[in-house]
Amino acid sequence: MGLFDKLAGWLGLKKKEVHVLCLGLDNSGKTTIINKLKPSNAQTQDIVPTIGFSIEKFKTSSLSFTVFDMSGQGRYRNLWEHYYKDGQAIIFVIDSSDKLRMVVAKEELDTLLNHPDIKHRRLPILFFANKMDLRDAISSVKVSQLLSLENIKDKPWHICASDALKGEGLQEGVDWLQGTSYVILL
Repeated sequence: MGLFDKLAGWLGLKKKEVHVLCLGLDNSGKTTIINKLKPSNAQTQDIVPTIGFSIEKFKTSSLSFTVFDMSGQGRYRNLWEHYYKDGQAIIFVIDSSDKLRMVVAKEELDTLLNHPDIKHRRLPILFFANKMDLRDAISSVKVSQLLSLENIKDKPWHICASDALKGEGLQEGVDWLQGTSYVILL
């Protein structure tokens, strides 16, 4: 059973559809995380960089997921905002080993949080400080500090250290989503 299937069961959802936006800079591991969250029989072996965006649709026993895997390449980031209105949760992925682009990730996060379609909504935001397996990775606490996550007061959020290739830390994120007091589906 995939992690989204478990989330659906915990939330007690029946045949509802959840729209999740998966955002972050290019090469942060968004597509790999999405792949690992799918049921094992729906996972693919070859992961290629997302150009523009891709839409992953899959069903679990009680839920239909539409995950918008948005390319993090600079020329495509302006497309993100076209999907904000329909988003019911956000997964924001950070390459914790890419210290040089942490400032860019913070700028993109700030732009996201201040967008009119996001600013006044209590969307849960799950942050994955990904690539923790790499030697130069910084801790999720340090990533949180660099992104000033403590300043997010109007949305439930959580950060998890993760290694998407091995699936480490992903379960913690799903557990948080299901345990948050904010119900994803209204």
